[in-house]
Amino acid sequence: MTQYKETKGLLIDLDGTLYHGKNRIPGADTLIQALKKHNIPYMFVTNNSSRTAEGVAAHLNEMGIQALPEEVCTSSLAAAKYIAEESPGAAVAMLGEEGLRLALVDAGLHIVDENPQFVVQGIDRSFTYETLANAVRWIREGAVYVLTNPDLLLPSDHGLVPGAGALAASIQAASGVEPVIIGKPAGHLMTFATDRLGISPAEATVVGDNMRTDIAAGAAAGCQTILVLTGLTTEENLAEQIQKAGLEADIICKDLYELKEIVCPSSENI
Repeated sequence: MTQYKETKGLLIDLDGTLYHGKNRIPGADTLIQALKKHNIPYMFVTNNSSRTAEGVAAHLNEMGIQALPEEVCTSSLAAAKYIAEESPGAAVAMLGEEGLRLALVDAGLHIVDENPQFVVQGIDRSFTYETLANAVRWIREGAVYVLTNPDLLLPSDHGLVPGAGALAASIQAASGVEPVIIGKPAGHLMTFATDRLGISPAEATVVGDNMRTDIAAGAAAGCQTILVLTGLTTEENLAEQIQKAGLEADIICKDLYELKEIVCPSSENI
């Protein structure tokens, strides 16, 4: 591990870092309050492609964590920006939900049912065999395949359920084409967030609980990384998670209170 380097912006993961489902992780509210008090810029950065930024912010506020929509970066927003920069006004076939649809429309892209230039896929709980067949056909005909995020499993009220990456596995197997991955562990989502903050990735710090997504994405983008042992990675499985990820975080914090003291060392009165 290395010594903390003062940052110009934090890129903060959500599920497992600030909350578990509908339950706030201890210290999440005071961490955000401290960042605001000390004028430390930050973005909430999530692989979630189904929710809008407004929906994510509302969820945080319901748990007492202050959040504005403009402070939220989702994989859908980053995917829409990526496509719009590659081909402004492109025709896009969408396999996803409301958050992805609105992101594409707001980016000036045209959602079509045939002859797309791009196939963009996120979590899609209405996914069918016909959906799979169409996506594979379009990709084999030359459409660029963009995946919002490669998560194989997602937490739900009924345990883990298949995520966008599980659907992508079937599309990739049938089409023989690897997608452009936007979300963690790829670096696109992080550079999208740093662009929003007006800083370079080298000036940013990624905070998350998952070595193989949050920390790997931060490393891929060239950011400083801080692992918090509040979610997937714990003190008990830390060594195992490091081995599986094949990399280490720059700094490890046992909880959000320790994180706050590192990034806001004079915030004891928050």
